[in-house]
Amino acid sequence: MALCQPGPHQFDDFERQALAILRADPKADTNEVSGSIFNRNVRLVTPIIMAAGCVSCHNSHPDSPKRDWKVGDVRGIEEVTIQQPIAANILAFKYLIGYFALVTIIGVTFIVQQRHQARIIQAVNQELGRTNAFLLTVSRKIAKYLSPQHYLSIFSGEKDVTISTERKKLTIFFSDIVNFTATTERLQPEDLTALLNEYLTEMSTIAARHGGTVNKFIGDAILIFFGDPATRGVVEDARACLAMSFEMQARLTDLNAKWRNQGIEEPFQIRIGINTGYCNVGNFGSDDRMDYTIIGAEANLAARLQSIAQPGGIVAGYETYMLVSNEVDGTALEPITLKGISHPVVPYAIQARDKARHAAIYSERSPGFDLFLDVGTIDSTAADRVRRVLEEALSSMRDRK
Repeated sequence: MALCQPGPHQFDDFERQALAILRADPKADTNEVSGSIFNRNVRLVTPIIMAAGCVSCHNSHPDSPKRDWKVGDVRGIEEVTIQQPIAANILAFKYLIGYFALVTIIGVTFIVQQRHQARIIQAVNQELGRTNAFLLTVSRKIAKYLSPQHYLSIFSGEKDVTISTERKKLTIFFSDIVNFTATTERLQPEDLTALLNEYLTEMSTIAARHGGTVNKFIGDAILIFFGDPATRGVVEDARACLAMSFEMQARLTDLNAKWRNQGIEEPFQIRIGINTGYCNVGNFGSDDRMDYTIIGAEANLAARLQSIAQPGGIVAGYETYMLVSNEVDGTALEPITLKGISHPVVPYAIQARDKARHAAIYSERSPGFDLFLDVGTIDSTAADRVRRVLEEALSSMRDRK
């Protein structure tokens, strides 16, 4: 085996070991790994084997140090050294590492910010919940001072809370309790308050059922009108007002029966006045204090008609009666005059045509006479006894004459 070893070359230990291995096995490869994981060197030594073309060339070349090369001889060694300075090259990933670090920081910051925002939103939602609950409580309390229609028109944004009025044709209802001053003297304040509140509650419920706007309570008096904020037409508004009035009278009769059983000697009787005409309706007052009401001679006429009605009776103006004359009976009364109305007004005492429905209860009280008769609640057995008592009473009165 022959090796081609240039004269000036100085072999180190690895190369000498490689030469020894190659002498033993010309086809072997030798490598060496040195350094640490952060700075690694890899040396690879492999033999240079003479081929047929190499042999003829080297044996004839004048500069060849040897003339007897054979195929398979090792002419020399080829060494490859690879350096892997990981510690130096690790910064080649600095931008990628920086990107990942930046993304990580942004992600962590985003998560922290989201949690912070979630806490803020939760606190705001809780505050909004408390505020909404407070506003709901306040709005419910305010609703007690307003008619349902007016309350809804304000809180729905349909109407602004500003001083403004409109001229509309309304049907106005006015009722008053007969001899209320005398009633207040007979009853204790607690009993009177309970009765009056129950009466006003029942009447307001009936008004709401018929679509009336309960404008105000003036002591024991009630002012209701039809035609604002919403109207079903002048005729339908008048019909609804009359139907409401009849139901109120019937309900008051039921309440009187209940109150008599509770020991109230002289329960309430009411007079009702109804009129149809043009009024100014809207918000009156100042920027700080307003009142939603109606103003006009037609409203005053409704109060005047109420004053001339009989206890338990209904008196309507001429226009109202004409609008509903096909449904009720009316008796013309003496014409009346009123300030602001140039001509006399003919009032009509209204009676329902369905007498069995609206006139089945009789109530009358005077010195020596106290009558409360509900025909609809008397059965056949009691009817004979009631009829006998009434006939005896009438006979006794005839005998006195």
